[in-house]
Amino acid sequence: MTHAGIDSIFALQPARRLMRGLALLTLGSCLLAGSLTAHADLADAKKRGYLTAATEDDYAPFNFIVDGKPQGFHSDLLVELKAYAQKSGLDVRQEILPWTGLLASVSSGQYDMAFTGALVTDDRLRVFNFSPPFASAQHYFVKRAKDDSITDIASLSGKSVGVQAGSALLARLPELKAMLAKTGGKMGEVREYPSYPEIYADLANGRLDIAVNAVISVNDLVKTRGDVFAKGLPVSGNGFAAWPVPKNSPELLKFLTGFMDEIRASGKLAELQTKWFGEAFPDMPVEPITSVEQFHTLAGME
Repeated sequence: MTHAGIDSIFALQPARRLMRGLALLTLGSCLLAGSLTAHADLADAKKRGYLTAATEDDYAPFNFIVDGKPQGFHSDLLVELKAYAQKSGLDVRQEILPWTGLLASVSSGQYDMAFTGALVTDDRLRVFNFSPPFASAQHYFVKRAKDDSITDIASLSGKSVGVQAGSALLARLPELKAMLAKTGGKMGEVREYPSYPEIYADLANGRLDIAVNAVISVNDLVKTRGDVFAKGLPVSGNGFAAWPVPKNSPELLKFLTGFMDEIRASGKLAELQTKWFGEAFPDMPVEPITSVEQFHTLAGME
């Protein structure tokens, strides 16, 4: 395949998905403004008879559309959540939104929760609590499948690194720098991109040595493009994907914690993790994540 052909594969990704990283640059101020708005908690949802769950439709393998039908981890899990909610006399209504406004809409009280693959970050924890994580978001490096020069962390010394601008992944690159220092190596050039399709195009064409992304995205990439890319090793401590709930909805957080307890105990969570993420994550925290300090401890950032 020509360089132009590889570039075109990634350039054709939907524009909204390309904006995920750029949206993070302005998200903090939007969320803080929204957090001043009153929120409905579980009692209010019971009065109206339903919860509203904001989701996306173009973030594989979490939420996406095939032939007009929802697919992905959250599509399957929504069936389980509805069954669990019915025990409390509640329905769950899915509302599909663009990612660029999803978290701000939840923080402002328009929707009860974000039912999507949101990563736990310091900034988000100032506005949201997070349910017990449903998956790891540990960072891994990705290399070209036929690049034999990269075999371990030490071999990353001096290599150029591609990462999305303004992302949680960029904020945790100092962990890779520390890992390299322990091997006597040093961080190479860090190149920030507006989107991962652009990063992967440069990586495939040899204009970049490695990319860094969360494990689920890496697994999905290698599953579909294993002829071009190979999964490397972890380059951070742990990270977490979980559902954001406004700080002033503690009963809703307790409700979602109970839901996670049930699907974890039944084996359904591990089943869906394996189906959609390529592996199960049995060692995730079982309690909600509610503070920056707790997050840092769980992620091994201190």
